[in-house]
Amino acid sequence: MRVKNFTITILCILGGVSSQAQQPIYMFSYFKDNGQDGLHLAYSHDGYTYTALKQDSSFLTPVISKDQLMRDPCIIRGADLKFHMVWTVSWNAKGIGYASSPDLIHWSEQQYIPVMEQEVAARNCWAPEITYDERKKQYMIYWSTTIPGRFSQGDITGDSKYNHRLYYVVTKDFNKFSKTRLLYDRGFNVIDATIHKIGKQYTMFLKDETRTPPQKNIRTATSNKLSKNYSFASSPITGHYWAEGPSAIKVGDDWVVYFDKYTEHKYGAVTSNDLIHWTDISEKVSFPGGTRHGTVFMITQEEFKRLPK
Repeated sequence: MRVKNFTITILCILGGVSSQAQQPIYMFSYFKDNGQDGLHLAYSHDGYTYTALKQDSSFLTPVISKDQLMRDPCIIRGADLKFHMVWTVSWNAKGIGYASSPDLIHWSEQQYIPVMEQEVAARNCWAPEITYDERKKQYMIYWSTTIPGRFSQGDITGDSKYNHRLYYVVTKDFNKFSKTRLLYDRGFNVIDATIHKIGKQYTMFLKDETRTPPQKNIRTATSNKLSKNYSFASSPITGHYWAEGPSAIKVGDDWVVYFDKYTEHKYGAVTSNDLIHWTDISEKVSFPGGTRHGTVFMITQEEFKRLPK
């Protein structure tokens, strides 16, 4: 999962220096297998070729929830310069996991956030992500949940009677959280959202989870507000394969969206310079074997030097 709104922060950290020695490092947080061993990290100097850190062993082992999983780890750098992470704790829990770190090595106590406990019938909380709202100085955490019978559209077109919509909470400190609210419903089964502020608009990358007829592709939606009024989804930006877990970042002048080609057991990517026309560059990117649903973010050279290789 990515650092949103990181450009200004990184320039401040580096003092605006743009020499090769001071170029930030692309980082990718991900899980393997079922997420039982926890957080994995990989790095890249160019945004295309990623190498596992710590010999591809875990940086943090999950200890919360009955299943003790750490799937879909999303990391961002917060306004406090700490790294904040949320993750999927179980296939069928009503909450998500949270932890923070100053350096990606030492982590806070893991916290279970019961974001859907108020919904008795809720089946799950999948793939949480965080976006920092600079205007309101708060974080928005969002994820997908199925509440059986809540939405008629898409009710018979998903997998195993799942019919997801996107929900969110906001927080300023990861201790107190707002009431859970609906973030996105455009009449179809949707999961794996990730949001960037690009120019004056917010762009949401999402997965159309429709099984019948099969979609299973990545699309975009836009809004002038972070937490509401997102448009109908675009046409697919990915090709004739199943894709999930999008994560986006700007590499040079182009936006690159990485995703999990999960039926092929490998990672892919598309790129665009206008967010409208997309080119598949899956053959150009390389990730550690077994990489699953992750997030891209950035760190400084000094932070990178301290990480176990």
